[in-house]
Amino acid sequence: MKNTLFFLLLFPAICFAQNYTIKPLTAGKNTSMRGLSIVSDSVAWVSGSNGYVGKTLNGGKTWEWTQPKGFEKLDFRDIEAFDNLKAIIVNAGSPAYILSTIDGGKNWQQVYKNTDSAIFLDGMAFWDSQQGIIFGDPIKNKMQLLKTTDGGLTWKDISANLKKELKMGEAGFAASGTTIRTADDGKVWIASGGAVSNIYFSSNYGKKWKVYPCPIIQGESSTGPFSIAFYDHKKGIAVGGNYLKDKENTNNVLLTSNGGKSWSKPTKPVLGYRSAVEYITDQLCFATGSSGTDYSNDGGKTWTNISTQNFNALQKAKKGKLILLTGNKGQIAQLMMP
Repeated sequence: MKNTLFFLLLFPAICFAQNYTIKPLTAGKNTSMRGLSIVSDSVAWVSGSNGYVGKTLNGGKTWEWTQPKGFEKLDFRDIEAFDNLKAIIVNAGSPAYILSTIDGGKNWQQVYKNTDSAIFLDGMAFWDSQQGIIFGDPIKNKMQLLKTTDGGLTWKDISANLKKELKMGEAGFAASGTTIRTADDGKVWIASGGAVSNIYFSSNYGKKWKVYPCPIIQGESSTGPFSIAFYDHKKGIAVGGNYLKDKENTNNVLLTSNGGKSWSKPTKPVLGYRSAVEYITDQLCFATGSSGTDYSNDGGKTWTNISTQNFNALQKAKKGKLILLTGNKGQIAQLMMP
């Protein structure tokens, strides 16, 4: 009788979890994709290694692929798309480039180049169509910060605005372009990891910064937060772990209710290392990584695994309901809702 009662209590949760399915859309392209920007239920862009940029105009049914000429060997770790014509891509490593297109990817303009051997840009986010920010690993202990106020045509170095120096071994992760997040009225959060993990927060478009400790797993170059998400200016989630031990889930997901000033552990964590997290509603969240995908329907307090398939990034449409995941070997999939 007890077993029967236990099963009946568990059954609704099982059904609920099974309603979320991951539908493959395309695969086979020789690229590992970490850049993802979903404009609407129809338009989405992706970017990845070997210089590839992909675009769909029909919600993922078909994809157009391009490799910006002269940049075929770059790993474009992040992309920001504004519509079916305009997008901006940034690569990881040195030299660092930022490229822009206004004709749907047919032609790309180089709008930034940095040949410093230590440059490594990690992620990009925009407040609106004109104002955006990019961050990168520290050079001489100073986090690299770039800002645009003209829609990405020009970029200004604002690294001097962040007075605090990073610790030795503290850096960013370019796992999905989501260790940087922006919100209304100039708010921006940046998560660092490695030897030390911190949250860098600005409320005025990167002019002044505050620093909060992030008590996620840290201490090694492969540990820390690999993605953050904020539902509003207070409620947020950080996920990560150790990408070299991607099935472990020791202290690799944290919640904040005060904009990153302090963090708490969930009741039930994600199953393993995660490189992307996204709010769908204030209660429904998804996280994905190389060892699988999980969901939470209580704002991140408890997580349930729905897949062990390898993905890098996950995102919901800015205006719409489309949710896509990107991974290795050109894999793009759609997260299907009940």
